Amino acid sequence: MLNLERLRTLDALARHGSVSGAAEGLHITTSAVSQQMSKLEREVGQQLLAKNGRGIRLTDAGRLLAEHAARILSQVELAQSDLEAQRGQVVGELRISAFPTAARGLFPVALADLRERHPGLRVRSREQEPEHGIREVVRGDLDLSVVLDWYNKPMPLPDGLVKAPLLDDPADVALPAGHRLAGRAEVDLAEFTEDEWVTWGEGEFCHEWLMFTLRSKGVEPVVAHRAAETHTQLGLVAAGLGVCIAPLLGRDPLPYGVVTVPLRQRVRRHVFVVWRADADRRPSIRAAVRALRTAGERVSAMNGGSTTVRAAS
Repeated sequence: MLNLERLRTLDALARHGSVSGAAEGLHITTSAVSQQMSKLEREVGQQLLAKNGRGIRLTDAGRLLAEHAARILSQVELAQSDLEAQRGQVVGELRISAFPTAARGLFPVALADLRERHPGLRVRSREQEPEHGIREVVRGDLDLSVVLDWYNKPMPLPDGLVKAPLLDDPADVALPAGHRLAGRAEVDLAEFTEDEWVTWGEGEFCHEWLMFTLRSKGVEPVVAHRAAETHTQLGLVAAGLGVCIAPLLGRDPLPYGVVTVPLRQRVRRHVFVVWRADADRRPSIRAAVRALRTAGERVSAMNGGSTTVRAAS
C-alpha cells in the first residue's frame, strides 16, 4: 500500500525540481523530504531519485510514479471537496494570496468578514505577485490567489483553474505636482516620451504590460527606478524621480507632492480570484470568493463607482 504523504512528497519534488523547493512548498524540513523519499523507495523497491550534480533528478521510475501521484492527489482533493460540500461546513485551513495592492485594498475587509461569519475557518494569507500566485495554486501550495490582467494584455491561465471576477480597477498616471502635465484634465501615454518611469520589477507581469503598452504608443520607455509596491513607487514620484502608473485600488492616501491624471484612453486592470477546479465544491472556497466579491463591491462604493464590480462569468 503506497503512503499518501510520501506520494505528496514525490509530487512536490516533481513540481519544484529540488529538495529545498519541495520542503518549502510542503512546509517541512529538507531532511524530512529525504526521509520520506527513502521510505517510499523501500516501499516500491525501486530507485526514484538520482544525483544530478549538486541536486537531484527523478529516475524513469520516479517520473512514472510522480505522474500517478499527481492524479491520485487530485482525486483525493476532489473526494475531500465532495465530503466538505456534503457536510456543508466552512471549516479547516484556507491558504490565499494576493498581489500587494489587492492585499491592501481587499484583504482587510474580506478576511475580517470570513473570520466573523466562519470562526471554524483558519485563513493564512500573504502577498504574492500574480504569476507566482497562479503557479502556487496549480502546485497546490495555495488554495486561492487574487490576480490580475490588463485591458490589453490577458494573464494566461493554465488548464484546471477556475476564476471569478472581482472588479475592474482604473489606473491613472501619477506625476510630481510640478510636472508640466500635472494640471491637465487628461493625458495620453504618447506625451511621456521624455519622462523617466518608475515601474515594477523586471520580468513581472505588470512591468511587461507597461513596456508593451508604452511601445505600442511609440514611446521607448526610460526606466529609472523599480519597486514592487505602489506606495514605494508613489514615494519616488513625490521626490520628483519619475512618473508611474497608479491603479486606484489600494493607492490612497496619495503622498504629498503627487497628483494623478486620467489617461485619455482609459486604462483598467481586471482583478479576479483563481482556484483549482478539483476544489470547486469546497464550502471554504465558495465562502472566500463571496467575501472577496463583497469586498470588491465595498471598494467600488467607497470610490464612487470608479472601480467596477464585474458580473460573475
